[in-house]
Amino acid sequence: MSLRPVQEMGIRPRPPFESVGSSASTDADRRQFLKAAGAFSIGLTMAHLGAAPCSGAEQSAVPQVPLGRVRVSRLICGSNPFNAGSHLSDFVNREMRSYYTPEQVLKTLRRCEAAGVNCWQISGVQNLDLYRQLVDEGSRMHAISLGRDPADLPVLAKGGVLAVAHHGEVTDQLFKSGKLDEIRDFLNRVRDAGMLAGVSTHMPAVMDAIESKGWEPDYYMTCVYERNRSSEELKKLLGCVPLPVREVYLEEDPPRRYQAVRNARRTCLAFKILAAGRVCDRKETVEKAFREAYQGIKPTDAVIVGIYDRYSDQPGEDAALAARFGNGKVS
Repeated sequence: MSLRPVQEMGIRPRPPFESVGSSASTDADRRQFLKAAGAFSIGLTMAHLGAAPCSGAEQSAVPQVPLGRVRVSRLICGSNPFNAGSHLSDFVNREMRSYYTPEQVLKTLRRCEAAGVNCWQISGVQNLDLYRQLVDEGSRMHAISLGRDPADLPVLAKGGVLAVAHHGEVTDQLFKSGKLDEIRDFLNRVRDAGMLAGVSTHMPAVMDAIESKGWEPDYYMTCVYERNRSSEELKKLLGCVPLPVREVYLEEDPPRRYQAVRNARRTCLAFKILAAGRVCDRKETVEKAFREAYQGIKPTDAVIVGIYDRYSDQPGEDAALAARFGNGKVS
């Protein structure tokens, strides 16, 4: 999730029209004016539809990697901001809920696709209707999902979802209670429904355990920060317990996480690379997070980033960073 300051909107004033002499009202001048006015009108129409005009070069700039039978952009749009899950505060959650009406979610997704982002990570059936509406409009956006209830799998498959990962919070709880093997049945059910089966987690130890067991998930969703440390673990690690316990982000976590990602044989989709908005106060820290993410993961991996475009064109901004730092060639 990316909460960026208003100062980074990147909005520049239009240059004034050049003055013309009193005798320069020629047909060429009129044609030039009408051409500019027509382009402006088209731009307004596309903006109203939620797909900001962009060049073909912009569309193709975001690199792609294989995921099952398709290729997805190395930048995937997350869902937490759409679903009012800021991981910051209830106040921010309310702001997101107010902004992200169904119409605005679709507008943001159209802008993502125009910028070259062709995959959306949804949160189960909660977002499925909007995804279907997007596809029915002609979008070629792919959807991957989190899941925890096997009963949802046929619905997700029928809705055209490409892949489902076992929900990270549940994964971590099962791991800590010694019940990680229960996930395997869920993965089998996902495959039986015709979708790719993945595991989401906030703990590097989960990936290590699955790899050691010889399981073969199709991919991992891997949080860059380990959010599920207990109070006792934090006390031992830091000598104190910061609040809130479930939202402690340590700058030492990403390097360890990226090492685990590189060690994994499967495709990894790294998420929370911006520490749930905590490193979004300056343009430089956002760029640093993107650069370190793409340098840290494998060339076949991608990142998932939540979009909050109330104050700036985050789809375009993030796509530009993905093109700049994630352009490793993957066949």
